[in-house]
Amino acid sequence: MAEPSPKPRSRVTNYFWPALTLAAVALLVTKGAWLDGAALNDPKAAPRAVTPRGELRAEEKLTIALFKQASPAVVNITVLGVERDMFTLNQYQIPQGTGSGFVWDTTGNIITNFHVIQNADAAQVTLADQSNWKARIVGVAPDKDLAVLKIDAPANKLQPIPIGTSKDLQVGQNVFAIGNPFGLDQTLTTGIISALNREIESVTRRPIQGVIQSDAAINPGNSGGPLLDSAGRLIGVNTAIYSPSGASAGIGFAIPVDTVNRIVPELIRSGKITRPGLGIQIADEQIAQRLRVTGVLVVDVARGSAAARAGIQPTRRDAQGRVILGDVITAIDGRKIESPNDMFLTLEKYKVGDAVNVTSLRDGRTVQTKVTLDAVQ
Repeated sequence: MAEPSPKPRSRVTNYFWPALTLAAVALLVTKGAWLDGAALNDPKAAPRAVTPRGELRAEEKLTIALFKQASPAVVNITVLGVERDMFTLNQYQIPQGTGSGFVWDTTGNIITNFHVIQNADAAQVTLADQSNWKARIVGVAPDKDLAVLKIDAPANKLQPIPIGTSKDLQVGQNVFAIGNPFGLDQTLTTGIISALNREIESVTRRPIQGVIQSDAAINPGNSGGPLLDSAGRLIGVNTAIYSPSGASAGIGFAIPVDTVNRIVPELIRSGKITRPGLGIQIADEQIAQRLRVTGVLVVDVARGSAAARAGIQPTRRDAQGRVILGDVITAIDGRKIESPNDMFLTLEKYKVGDAVNVTSLRDGRTVQTKVTLDAVQ
């Protein structure tokens, strides 16, 4: 039987391998010429002359002076966690994150955000001179995202930051942020005030009002650091960024200094913040919405509290086990209350001992109750 005829090679096969071979040879020739620079070397090559630049601009000099003045007050905070060796049972402190802060006074009080140290077992403060100091908690205000730490550094190592005010800030003002983003110490960013009187949510989900919005670059690690005006005065504490990626997107928020200057002395004095309150437990906003309640539903009333003394009614069950809704607070001193935030923000305008008129719905009728506010935590 005759051998089968070999299949003819395709035109593509006929041209592919020769073309590939030629390309490879061309590449080798080109690479050799690229790497062989001996013919191009100039033994007389020398550094180029520096072009004189003249004086720095006035605004640059001011920024440099501001940084030199303010940076010694800014600190790096290292958050530590405690881990136990499973074999020796020895305990070790492991760094878990970093944040920023600043020197409040020469007695060693350091200000930062509460969320920076929230889950810490311990913390270490590094001053601008790179000396490290063990920190202890003096007091915290989670609702305002503020915390005061204490270090035992001598007074001559502590440079308190100058304090400004936030009541007269204007959109468009220059601002400067100093902090330790990503653990990189003493970083300066600049921008302007983009908006005022913003509202953000604290870690306790309560609103923080009067917040400053700026476009100075704020990144992880900047939290707790100072926001300064062009005079180098503290006008806010950088606390949050608005960014899906967690990196600066041109929107940063700072707690206004007037709030800081009111809260910090109280934390130093007593370690906590006492707020004026009614002494009630209220329903979540979602529950009130499901019940089609407009206002704040009272779930429970603390025994002996201001609300109890005034006769405000809690939610309860009757003899048949049916739920009887408590008072629904709809106004305080004529200010409409439609949500828990409305109530918290309204009560912040008062002080302990003030008497307020509470308007509530009870069993379908409107009730007016006079309540003398108590101190609550």
